[in-house]
Amino acid sequence: MKYSPPSLPFSLPPSSPLNINPPKNKYFNLFFFLALRKGFFLLFFFALAKLLFAMGNVTSNVAAKLAFFPPSPATYGVSKDEETGKLMFTGVTPEKSMVDVHQITTKSGNKVVATFWKDPFARFTLIYSHGNAADLGQMVELFIELRAHLRVNVMSYDYSGYGASTGKPSEVNTYHDIEAVYNCLRSEYGIKQEEMVLYGQSVGSGPTLYLASRLKRLRGVVLHSAILSGIRVLYPVKMTFWFDIYKNIERIRHVTCPVLVIHGTKDEVVNMSHGKKLWEISKDKYDPLWVKGGGHCNLESYPEYIKHLRKFINAMEKLALNNPPTKQADDEPSITKTKHNCCLRFRKK
Repeated sequence: MKYSPPSLPFSLPPSSPLNINPPKNKYFNLFFFLALRKGFFLLFFFALAKLLFAMGNVTSNVAAKLAFFPPSPATYGVSKDEETGKLMFTGVTPEKSMVDVHQITTKSGNKVVATFWKDPFARFTLIYSHGNAADLGQMVELFIELRAHLRVNVMSYDYSGYGASTGKPSEVNTYHDIEAVYNCLRSEYGIKQEEMVLYGQSVGSGPTLYLASRLKRLRGVVLHSAILSGIRVLYPVKMTFWFDIYKNIERIRHVTCPVLVIHGTKDEVVNMSHGKKLWEISKDKYDPLWVKGGGHCNLESYPEYIKHLRKFINAMEKLALNNPPTKQADDEPSITKTKHNCCLRFRKK
């Protein structure tokens, strides 16, 4: 049936823009089809963007909730000695309270508790970032053992919302926490980054690699049962999503110091493939330790654990003798700027 335009009370010239007769052009149908298709794709991508944005918020929130399990109640407290005015650990035996206790204000405004276990003959200081289901009160024995066997100082801290630290745990807060601890070591003890080894256990590998990727003269990094990223613990995804947390797989590419990876072959929480991948893509690889039969929370009980750590520290001491600190390193400022977002527990549903 031939199309007839509606009649008007007056006539229009053929060239008038008000003439509603459809153009008899063979390209009109093609143009009309492309316009419809373009509109469809714009609508599709708009809907997809909204879906991904919503999914990102939900996934990030879920991952964050899965990542942090601070012991409740806290296993220790902090009090001030009336005679000396110094902060002290409460809830630990007197012989184990011989430690410097700090409450450090972070960029987020939280006050995090940090403990400095000093060895008089130490050449290096470990900054120990623990897992997501413990606080400092549960780690005292390990810190004392590391100090004794490795002859190092141990600077440990609780994340915001853990133990006696204020605030709430979050990915960004852990970054601010470790920055504050690093600045405390520099200002209170005069320790240079060439004298520091960052140690990250499980989720603690996140703040560890965050800081390590920004310090170019760091002495070394230890990754203990580390994760590739938060989402990768839950799902074996190949690509990195922007809403993921602790993107260690990306940050380790920017770490320039030697990296030691320790992982159990029977890790029931974080598959050994995480440790292997991190070791493979690290720039300066140190001989890894794959603890045969080791799980996620018991690697310290294996004799090869402390033996291999001691070997690593000895190697770093030799490296330090061959590469003494420069004047530039002595003048290095504290970290002030950022651009930010007992063992690990993840609930798989």
